[in-house]
Amino acid sequence: MVKNHALQQWCIEDSIELYGIRNWGAGYFTISEAGEVVICPQGPKGPQISILEVIAGLRERGYDMPVLLRVENILDARIASIHESFRKAIKNLSYKGAYRGVFPIKVNQQQQVVEKISQFGTRYHHGMEVGSKAELIAAVSLMRDTQACIVCNGYKDEEFIDLGLQAHRLGYNLFFVLEMPSELDVLLERATLLNVRPNIGVRIKLAVKADGHWTDSGGERSTFGLSPAQLVDVVDKLKTCGMLDCFRLLHYHLGSQISNIRGIRTGVIESARLYAGLAQEGAPMGYLDLGGGLAVDYDGSHTNYVSSCNYSLDEYCADIVEAIMSILDEQNVPHPHIITESGRATVAYYSVLLFNILDVSAVEEVQLPDALPMDTPDPVHNLREVFSAISLRNLQECYNDAIYYRDEMRQLFFTGRVTLRQRTLAERFFWAIIIRIAREKTRLKNVPRDLENIDISLADIYYGNFSVFQSLPDSWAIDQLFPIMPIHRLNEFPSRQAIISDITCDSDGRIDHFIDPQGMKPTLELHSLRDGEEYYLGAFLVGAYQETLGDLHNLMGDTNVVSIRAADDGSYEYVREIRGDSVADILTYVEYDPQRILENLRGTAEQAVRQGRISPSERFAIMQAFEDGLRGYTYFER
Repeated sequence: MVKNHALQQWCIEDSIELYGIRNWGAGYFTISEAGEVVICPQGPKGPQISILEVIAGLRERGYDMPVLLRVENILDARIASIHESFRKAIKNLSYKGAYRGVFPIKVNQQQQVVEKISQFGTRYHHGMEVGSKAELIAAVSLMRDTQACIVCNGYKDEEFIDLGLQAHRLGYNLFFVLEMPSELDVLLERATLLNVRPNIGVRIKLAVKADGHWTDSGGERSTFGLSPAQLVDVVDKLKTCGMLDCFRLLHYHLGSQISNIRGIRTGVIESARLYAGLAQEGAPMGYLDLGGGLAVDYDGSHTNYVSSCNYSLDEYCADIVEAIMSILDEQNVPHPHIITESGRATVAYYSVLLFNILDVSAVEEVQLPDALPMDTPDPVHNLREVFSAISLRNLQECYNDAIYYRDEMRQLFFTGRVTLRQRTLAERFFWAIIIRIAREKTRLKNVPRDLENIDISLADIYYGNFSVFQSLPDSWAIDQLFPIMPIHRLNEFPSRQAIISDITCDSDGRIDHFIDPQGMKPTLELHSLRDGEEYYLGAFLVGAYQETLGDLHNLMGDTNVVSIRAADDGSYEYVREIRGDSVADILTYVEYDPQRILENLRGTAEQAVRQGRISPSERFAIMQAFEDGLRGYTYFER
């Protein structure tokens, strides 16, 4: 709740509370005394980097908004924190196996992201999970650590299997995870042909099913995986073929964002029971892959809400290790190496989408006339009477009357019985009533249900220079919450309630749900724009899936991407810069030939010269404009 600015001066701590940055920032982000969002690459007590300063450096280097900013230190820190938490749990509980994390490439397939994960993860033997031939080739090309695991999930044809077998021959610790029973025959056939004894794993369908957006991959009716009965069939077949010694891994996947620790623990217990059964059948085993699930606390509420999680990283690791031990010690089965596929928790914090606000559409109070024209229709007179009669006791009645008379006036306009100017006068009285009701309802102890969300109808629309469909597709598709906030002016009172629209010509290209301690709110507190001054917002925790899922709605392409890395003294360098798609690039993606486009335009322009509509010099200027346009950024350029 925004406090009454008239009674108390706004300060930095108010912005920290309002935007929840201390809750969802995980120590990587905070607000400086200058009122700017800063990056804390070494944690809250380390040096700080102003995002506004980073933007200034980008502008000097010729980069326009929007920009996807990647902070390499955060990626490094996330990999380290996951491994160190598991190491601590393993040591404290005297667990006999090791932890081997893998990154699911599908979460963020960009080359520089996968390359950096391979680089930063080497000291922990952090591997990769792949689900296609392309991902497998990418992983093998970037990984140098043969102790790290490569887990091959997904449906596999002969070529996929052959590529994996060849990687196995090169010394990679690669596992083929059977997703369908039919894959085993193909794998055994290709392995025999190439004379390779592969590492075989099975994805099991657990009975347990977690809650949340991304949990359809779990449960007995999940798309991929084998049932317990089919698992036993695999054991019998491998025994018959004399290849049971190749069965090394059991895998399951409950979902990529499991908010409740109870679901995680239940899944681990069931899988450990199945693992013990496989060991008792004579399979050597050695690896238990728990899939994804480590959640990101997007809203900072620390609850089991779908965009949050009710556990810490240390609790997650300790519960997993303890649950496995409790089952396997009881069965006298050696402890396996633990694999998790924590993609979302690895890369989400690493990326921030930065964009500027281009314009604002606001419902403003208007000057109402003292007297009405002689020909004013009755509904307008009635609306004026409603406006004059508003009091704290009759807000609901006045609201109902305003809706009625406004609709009556619209119907008269539709049937041609009132003029445009008369309808406009009615709309002005209507919005004056709504604004006044919204102001008065704040004084009510119990607000009527119809009036609870009246502020939404009065919210400003802030037009951001980005595409929801390209950069935040989960916000549009499944109402995923991302922390969004101004990155400067945070020592000022944010006096406007707003929703955010992108620059695509689509009404779905908007964000009207924002994080809140109670779960979600329909508007975001922002500052008024100043003439001649840019206003910047950041969408945080966007490193997982958003780049991979982004589409080309309205042919808005990839944004500029810039990576920075901070030194121990707080200085930083721009270590990687990737230009966003040009108009020509994006047209090429959808099968246009930019050169042919220019040739067609030249023909049209030359015909216009012959017809006397333009001069040859004007033709040159027109062609120059289109050539420059093809080279330009797909987003708004100042």
